[in-house]
Amino acid sequence: MIKKKSRTAVRVKKHNRMRFHISGTSQKPRLSVFRSNQHMYAQIIDDSNGTTLCSASTVEKDAKAALEKTSDIEAASYVGKTIAERALDKGIDTVVYDRGGFLYHGRVKALADAAREAGLKF
Repeated sequence: MIKKKSRTAVRVKKHNRMRFHISGTSQKPRLSVFRSNQHMYAQIIDDSNGTTLCSASTVEKDAKAALEKTSDIEAASYVGKTIAERALDKGIDTVVYDRGGFLYHGRVKALADAAREAGLKF
């Protein structure tokens, strides 16, 4: 009988392979994305110092108040716009996009497109 790996294990393995090539610096930090079944999360990380510079997610009170659902493309766009605004406030305009092992499709793509429209370059 063939034993199939879980989707989460496959995604984590993909993400670890990607992280070997993607790294954020203080001049060009990493925009890391995570999506669960219920929420979207985004962080801008400086890997050289190991610090999170800013973050946004659908778990926050403002996001829950502004959104009908926290698990759709509209919510992902909201998070992308929010993270871009917070990054620009801190003087960050260029980032490296880390899709976290997820396919660049649907909510992950919507977050990236919204961040680009709001002014982030990647």
